Amino acid sequence: MATRNGTKTSIKPEAGKRRATIKRNGSKPTASPTNGIPAWQMFAAALLQFHALKRRIEGLPPRDFAGLVIDDAEVDRLLSSLPGLDGPHSGKTAPALAQFEPDLKSAGQRLHEEATESDEPFYGIAASAGLSGLDLEVFAVIAAIELNPQKQRLLAYLQDNVSANRPWLSMLDDLFPAGASGRSGSSAASLDAPLSRAELIAIDDSGPWGTRSVRLADRVVWAITGDTSPDPDLPKNRLMFERSVAGNGAHSLAVVSGADRQSRQELAVEKMAGARFLVVSEPKDDRSWRSVIREATVSGSSVILESDGEIGPDTAHWLDRAAHLSFAINSRDEQPLERMPMRPWRGFQVSDGAATPDDWRSVIGEEPGSGHRLNRDQLRLVARAQAAEGGDVDSAVRRLAGGHLDRLALQVRPSRSWDDLVLPAREMSQLRELTERYSYGSTVYGKWGFKAVPSAGIVALFSGVSGTGKTLAAEVIAADLGLDVYKIDLSTVVSKYIGETEKNLERIFDAAAAGNMVLFFDEADALFGKRSEVSDAHDRYANIEVAYLLQRLETYDGLVILATNLQGNIDQAFLRRIHVSVDFPMPSESERLRIWQLSFPSTAPTGHIDFEFLAQQFRVSGGNIRNVALTAAFKAASEQREISMRHVVHGLQRELEKLGRLITPEEFGDYHSLLSEI
Repeated sequence: MATRNGTKTSIKPEAGKRRATIKRNGSKPTASPTNGIPAWQMFAAALLQFHALKRRIEGLPPRDFAGLVIDDAEVDRLLSSLPGLDGPHSGKTAPALAQFEPDLKSAGQRLHEEATESDEPFYGIAASAGLSGLDLEVFAVIAAIELNPQKQRLLAYLQDNVSANRPWLSMLDDLFPAGASGRSGSSAASLDAPLSRAELIAIDDSGPWGTRSVRLADRVVWAITGDTSPDPDLPKNRLMFERSVAGNGAHSLAVVSGADRQSRQELAVEKMAGARFLVVSEPKDDRSWRSVIREATVSGSSVILESDGEIGPDTAHWLDRAAHLSFAINSRDEQPLERMPMRPWRGFQVSDGAATPDDWRSVIGEEPGSGHRLNRDQLRLVARAQAAEGGDVDSAVRRLAGGHLDRLALQVRPSRSWDDLVLPAREMSQLRELTERYSYGSTVYGKWGFKAVPSAGIVALFSGVSGTGKTLAAEVIAADLGLDVYKIDLSTVVSKYIGETEKNLERIFDAAAAGNMVLFFDEADALFGKRSEVSDAHDRYANIEVAYLLQRLETYDGLVILATNLQGNIDQAFLRRIHVSVDFPMPSESERLRIWQLSFPSTAPTGHIDFEFLAQQFRVSGGNIRNVALTAAFKAASEQREISMRHVVHGLQRELEKLGRLITPEEFGDYHSLLSEI
């Protein structure tokens, strides 16, 4: 149950097969006249009888192809077996034509009367296609012949061709001569007539015009006989559903844009009439278009077209041609006016597609947690992935971007918490404010009505020398929010070819929009550096890359963290768009002590390690301390001993050499002698 502007709209997918009948005006099914035979079949039988009797009385020229023609004796048997106006087997094989005409007229009147009252599938299809008058009568005759072998033999007799068991265009003219309107039977089967516009019939495309046969489409035959199997040419990605109460929307063409697909679909349903809907991706060829129009006509459905972008150049033609159907065009962006059809249409925009707490309770069965901000489409995908992830909602949310970013970014599953991060109180407070800003976005922008201009996204800048905890902080924040970190691999993003870098970045942001995650740009100054004066083409395109990133950051709704060792190299335009800026300083002595202690897990075999001395004597970053701890651990493991101060001193020596720092006896103090032991 979805609520929009205080109005509840119930949309439920149909279970199993759809109803074989289409109810109109709330009427109850009515009994068919004459021994339960529908009026449309009675009319077709009477019309064929009339013309067959006329030819039977007038006679046919002699023929020399016994067995290949239908002789008079067989015609007599066929006429007596078909239901006449006095019931089947009436014995009237040769009534006077003057006496038969009033009865034929009466059969036609009953056909048109029953078309407004009966819920039989034939009449439902006719009403959906907008058939009346001549078009309804031609439809009745074609359908009756298609379903009855006896009528097919009788038709072959009329057409003087034993293999011609479907009506020719010329035969339709014989059965339905042009009246006051100037329309004849063949005009009812023309390409611009309602039967063809609704894709109910097909005409042979070869041979002389007069002998081209007309037949019902298979889907129409199935529906008339009660088989509700969908048209086999429909796009594979489709959905049929109905709402419990028919809507009274007044728009035959609604153009809906914005937000997520489900929100657009709900608004489209609200603006359209009817109770049954066919949702399909925009057809790409004529065959698919015909199947969509045919299926919607047969099932009495309105059509919701899902478009990836601009509608195709042929879409307007098909929407104008199928004017008897109601359509909605659903797309994220507004459609260009030059692509719109000539028929009247109304545009609507959905501004908010975020999943509400009610959506979460309905789909997931629990309140949204961990700061997850999903739209309704994403929420449905999470529900599908939840079972595969053992019921873990956080893991299911992480799966949203799975497979989309693997070639452009390194996925990091957060495993560390706030206890693993050692920073001054001020910087820790800034990081916690960052998580609060993400977690309570729905409250501020949703319930409280603050404008998300230009977007609800968050951009954070982490600056500081290498090893001060920028990457670790990104992981801790992601873990606290229940998100994954995607560390952008610059080697796969940056390209020497003009325009390729922007394309790669577009793929990243598009994929990131599909799922909640933290986009982490390490060494961000390589991408977000200052723009320079243009002296050649390379400068121009480098500046374009920076300008593109500025625009893309403004429209991204997720969390982006930029990390740099050199904040001064970041373009000033980016600084204006940064919501939280955290400077990661070198750790103080007390902070270094804590980092030294955390660098050796409680499960590791350790001997005496003088953490206080190490923290006091060596002014190194947290990253350096971790490297020292790992080097010491591997050295101890190779000796099959516990980790001791001797191994730590060895690790320090290697790390200081790597940093290019001079190793002095004074700095190592009493532990300097350990250097010579390894």
